Amino acid sequence: MSLNVLTLIAAPGATAPAAAAVESVVEALKRLGAAVSARRWLAPDVACDIPFEDLDPDQADAAARVALQALGGSFDLVAQPESGRRKRLLLADMESTIIENEMLDELADLVGLKPRIAEITRRAMNDEIDFATALRERVALLKGLPESALAEAGARIRIMPGARELVATMRADGAYAVLVSGGFRVYTGRIRREVGFDLDIANEMVIENGRIAGTLREPILGRDAKLEGLKRLAAERSLPLAATLAVGDGANDIDMVAAAGIGIAFHAKPALRQRARSRIDHADLTALLYVQGYRADEIRTG
Repeated sequence: MSLNVLTLIAAPGATAPAAAAVESVVEALKRLGAAVSARRWLAPDVACDIPFEDLDPDQADAAARVALQALGGSFDLVAQPESGRRKRLLLADMESTIIENEMLDELADLVGLKPRIAEITRRAMNDEIDFATALRERVALLKGLPESALAEAGARIRIMPGARELVATMRADGAYAVLVSGGFRVYTGRIRREVGFDLDIANEMVIENGRIAGTLREPILGRDAKLEGLKRLAAERSLPLAATLAVGDGANDIDMVAAAGIGIAFHAKPALRQRARSRIDHADLTALLYVQGYRADEIRTG
């Protein structure tokens, strides 16, 4: 059986020492017959690789999670084959992934519509309603807002911790980084420049006479388009899907995350969290670097 690796990552404020969590996981893997090799600390007391053989990664994942429950700690883990961990193409969702905000909710807050629009956002991200329908409905509610509202909402943007490090480190190692969003180009273009992505892909809101028209330019980029974007960009760069990493938080990201070489549900809504094979629930986006085997001294700050 090929060599696998389980990466354990402690979140800030973890209630148990990372070393104790590692030993607990090692014992759980050994009880299932795994041959465990020497641990490799990627970041002292934060992230550790546990190489193992003779056990399926999915079973290792399940066993490790049971072991960690006893510690009550805030730990993330990802189990996968050791070979090919460092990916050559990154596709990242923007809202609630690369930035902390949902920009339609921020726009709605300017006109007192946030509760109404936020509820539609929640239902769309949990796969309760069609994304394109939900997007059109929310944008229509903003009709008549001055174009300046886009910049006013943009001033509220908060970059997700670890986002700059994720993109800078992967690009320095030769990867191509793409921001792909069901949101709006007016924001993805800015985040592409600020965070350092190579490319951004998103929807375009129609502006007429200096005001939001309440409509979008078709076709609308949604769940299917994100998956097709992953496949197309990998093909353009002559990469197998196994060499790709996709990360997102909502239902709109399900297909993209499922198709990537490693797909990560990041602090995700239930619709994605329950379907993704790998997830990060506690740590920031630097966890995606540890998952790929980067050491702390290799992480770039952007």
